[in-house]
Amino acid sequence: MDTTLQDPLVGQVLDGRYRVEARIAVGGMATVYRAVDTRLDRVLALKVMHQSLASDAAFVDRFIREAKSVARLAHANVVGVYDQGTDGAHVYLAMEYVAGCTLRDVLRERGALQPRAALDILEPVLAALGAAHRAGFVHRDMKPENVLIGDDGRVKVADFGLVRAVDTNTSASTGSVLGTVSYLAPEQIEHGTADTRADVYACGVVLYEMLTGSKPHGGSTPAQVLYQHLHEDVPPPSAAAPEVAPELDGLVASATARDVALRPADAVELLGQVRTARAALTDAQLDAVPPQAHEDALGGGSEDRTTVIPRPAGAAGASDEVNHTSRLDLPPEPPEPRPRRRLPRRGVVTIVAAVLLALGIGAGVWYISAGQFTNVPSVLKMTRPDAEKKLRNAGLDVKVVQDYSDVVDKNKVISTKPGVGERIRSTGTVTIHVSQGPPRAEVPNVVGRPLTEAKAKIADAGLRVGTVTRSFSTETPQGSVLATTPGPDAVRRPDTPVNIVVSKGEQLDIPDVIGDDPSDARSELREAGFKVKFAERRVFSEEDRGTIAEQSPSGDEGAKGDTITLTLSKGRQMIEVPDVEGDNIDDAKRELEAAGFTVNVDKPLLFPGDTVKDQSVSGGDKAPKGSEITITVKGGVF
Repeated sequence: MDTTLQDPLVGQVLDGRYRVEARIAVGGMATVYRAVDTRLDRVLALKVMHQSLASDAAFVDRFIREAKSVARLAHANVVGVYDQGTDGAHVYLAMEYVAGCTLRDVLRERGALQPRAALDILEPVLAALGAAHRAGFVHRDMKPENVLIGDDGRVKVADFGLVRAVDTNTSASTGSVLGTVSYLAPEQIEHGTADTRADVYACGVVLYEMLTGSKPHGGSTPAQVLYQHLHEDVPPPSAAAPEVAPELDGLVASATARDVALRPADAVELLGQVRTARAALTDAQLDAVPPQAHEDALGGGSEDRTTVIPRPAGAAGASDEVNHTSRLDLPPEPPEPRPRRRLPRRGVVTIVAAVLLALGIGAGVWYISAGQFTNVPSVLKMTRPDAEKKLRNAGLDVKVVQDYSDVVDKNKVISTKPGVGERIRSTGTVTIHVSQGPPRAEVPNVVGRPLTEAKAKIADAGLRVGTVTRSFSTETPQGSVLATTPGPDAVRRPDTPVNIVVSKGEQLDIPDVIGDDPSDARSELREAGFKVKFAERRVFSEEDRGTIAEQSPSGDEGAKGDTITLTLSKGRQMIEVPDVEGDNIDDAKRELEAAGFTVNVDKPLLFPGDTVKDQSVSGGDKAPKGSEITITVKGGVF
């Protein structure tokens, strides 16, 4: 049943401008419609806030302020905001319409994705979030429902600023937090705070879900899921999908670290880690098919809706609480501890000895199991000297690898291996990837080299061949490169086109051999420095039969060694002359010209008539095509 027929907004025009055509989706905060901007005649998406929120004046004010800010966030992977307004009880956003589906739709249909497809989606998502983070925005509700995949393959992130507008100053005093339980970071649940690293956590959960087809934490109630976020690490994707590479396990672990300090600082930093990990994967690892890929993925449960979730870990509520906005009080302060009874002195000594013995045993066990290891400290975006110093102070050796980066400044750390927060032996080696700045390529010097070799060298340098033009040269051999644009040693971004000018060789005058005997024509052209080829066909021409009728190229100048193609004449084409005697002069001219002749009219000086008396070639005889036929006109009678 088409539920849009029951929606009272369908068919209405909001604000005298936006005609609502169909309902697209319903979320916990708003309903999204496909609409038409009647002023600009374009299709767009209209997000209309639920009336329970639109009636809150404070919410509307905050929402309007944030909408104006987000509208300035112009990025190819962010759903654009065109307009914001109110119409009676309706508060709305007019946004870019993306024809396609959501990542949730893809996961429902495919279950899980191959790593290549998952990274192809994650990278533009992180690019969009990175632009937002650098502009001072936090999304706070990243999930597959907010990742749109267009029919043309473009990936866009939706709902920027919505969560921030609802609760800009969320803190512990509010007693609640807004979001979607499956993607909430621990600090959002525990303290109600959300910065760029909360978005990083959600992206780590989304990556896990794309690789395995399921969420890392499950439960029948929000409380169960929230508890796992607080007390359990997100498991490695390879535990559910053994084909997942260790580098991808590391990405998920880094992004979803429960300790916020161990996560990448923002989406830009995580994007750098993603690209580094991707570069380390083989094609076989990128195209590995997870076992869940052919199973029906579980549909997004009620925890996929954006709701106001209670922070305290209380008793699990009724199952329907997952679908409703709820607000619970903060947990009470812990009670004062009871005074303890003083132990006898001998008992104290005994307990201390037992504790020391336990500590000694524990220390030994700790050293064997964990004491030999340490966690890799965070050095991301530090300068190379500072990063090396910090790692060596932690007792670790350092290996430096130079790499290019579009997002990390030159001479700063892009990523580490092992990743930040991962365990490593206390005497181990950490490889740091240091940025050389944006990728660049140097134009090779190919002047004087054959064109084929020049093309190969340009491609090997990471550039591509642009237009190829030719020019005469007395110094550079024919077929070799005269010049390139940009010139040799110029530094450009990879895939920049390099235009090539190729030598045509020495410039020579081409002799005109039309009408010459074939052997004479061949000798003359060869002596002038050209090669000669005769065409297989012959053509009718004004030239005598068997002589040269055409030469190609026919210009005045050519390059030494060029091939001149000669075509022999079949002589003039003979065609039958129409009989026009007795015809009207105009009719006679039209008939002769249509047959391919030129016409000369011979009229008497006095009293000319309009009837043909005679023709220079009798009707039925043959004459060369294009030749002139003279017709004589009778004189007039008094």
